[in-house]
Parts: sequence; structure tokens; C-alpha cells
Amino acid sequence: MAIKTAPSTGPAKKIRTLAGTPAPDDARKQTLVLYEKALKLMQARKYDQAHGIFNDMLATAPHDLADRIRMYISACVAQISKGTSDFESHEERYDYAISLLNHGHYEDAREHFDAILLANNTADYAFYGLALMASMTGNPGKCIEHLTEAIRLNAQYRFQARSDSDFDRVADDPSFTELLYPEA
Repeated sequence: MAIKTAPSTGPAKKIRTLAGTPAPDDARKQTLVLYEKALKLMQARKYDQAHGIFNDMLATAPHDLADRIRMYISACVAQISKGTSDFESHEERYDYAISLLNHGHYEDAREHFDAILLANNTADYAFYGLALMASMTGNPGKCIEHLTEAIRLNAQYRFQARSDSDFDRVADDPSFTELLYPEA
């Protein structure tokens, strides 16, 4: 027995996917291609280019992508402005690097410590910062190497490191103990 259906008299419905979102039409497909291109640019750290594409897309983006595009625009702006920070002193750059370190942005912090050392290879505080970072990222050898240099340049770091909880991960290392307590 064949089942008969009544012919549709209403407006044509859009085809929906299993997730309930409208199936892509040509404009949406083009937007998604641009969206993916901008994401790849962000992954390649080309934030200026990604920002431009996201901005161009925002005016015509489907509603379900607009919020994500705004989020990525904000991320691009943050990355662009981070790269253009002007520091009045190396100490100011160090403070910024420590802030990055405390927020888990280790590679960005390393770049700032390295920039300080490039300008002044006797910047004891930059070696101390690198030692902190090495401890926090589980690299005891580098930690001790950088802390040794910081202490060589400024003996006060020996006492500061004794009470710095950021060195807890290397506190049980005999080389670390020997460095901080040479008189024992």
C-alpha cells in the first residue's frame, strides 16, 4: 500500500542538518572559508592579517558565527598590542615578563627576558626571571644554570631564592641546595 502525501503549499523550508543549524548556502560556505583562513593566520601568529579578515567578515557573518568572530577580533587586538608594548626601562619590561610568567605565558615571558639580556648581558634580574621560569616549567638544569648566573652577578638572589615558592619544584635537587646554602 502506497502512502500518499499532500503537496506542500507553504514556503519552502531550509534544509537543516542533524545539529539543527541551517545547511550551508554559497555565502555561508565563502564565510566559512574566510573564517578558516583567518584562524590559520592566527595560528601562524599573523594577527594583523587575521584581524583584517575577521573585521571584513563581521558585517556579513551569519549570526551563529558573529560572536566567535568578535572573540577572535579581541584576541587579535590583544596579541597585536602585546607586541607593541613600549617600556621605559628594562625593569619595567622585567615586571611585565613576570606578569606573563604568572599567567602561564612562558614563551612570551622568555622573549622579554631575552630582550633584556640582549640589551644588557649583566642584567641579574633577567637571569633570575629565567631561573624562575625554568623552575615553573620543570627544567631544573636550566633553573640552576640561570640562578647560578643571577647569584654570581648579585649575591642577594641567594637569599631571595631561599624563600621564593616558585622554586619549590627544584628545592629537593642537591645542586639547588648546594647553590643556596654553600656554607653548609
